[in-house]
Amino acid sequence: MRMTTKELLYGSLLTALALLIPLAFQGWLQVVIPPFSATLASHLPSMLAMTISPQTAAFVGVGSSLGFLMTLGPVVALRAAVHIVFGIVGALVYARSGALWKALLAALPIHALGETLVVLPFGFTFSQALLIIGLGTAMHHVADGVITSAVFHAMTKAGVNLSLRPKRPVNHL
Repeated sequence: MRMTTKELLYGSLLTALALLIPLAFQGWLQVVIPPFSATLASHLPSMLAMTISPQTAAFVGVGSSLGFLMTLGPVVALRAAVHIVFGIVGALVYARSGALWKALLAALPIHALGETLVVLPFGFTFSQALLIIGLGTAMHHVADGVITSAVFHAMTKAGVNLSLRPKRPVNHL
């Protein structure tokens, strides 16, 4: 399926933000306890992209992976590649429900479990990965979900409509 001009524009802007966040916040607003790392608001671009389309969410997820590859290396970049999957699922849920909180909630277990599984080939047992990466990712997802919801609500109040869906009353939070 082809991306529309609006999807490509918003996706490009969100991808630029997804690249900028790990580059600009490296060492600042970033917690690194190997193999876990968390950069505050790093999920914002992927989570906002879910309100546009699955293609846009995937596009931004790729950008997020590249940003973390440049700053924290291949393991964190592989973890960030999970943004592609949770973004697509979240976008599909958002398209059906029109509620960002439902999309974020549906994406949470995919995000946490996906990042848990990605680190297994790097010498972690499943229980270690689940406790360190999975739980940390779940908490980070919730924190960034709150930030994303606040930004999305502010954008909506300001008249910015990221969604490609026809206009109708929607519960955004």
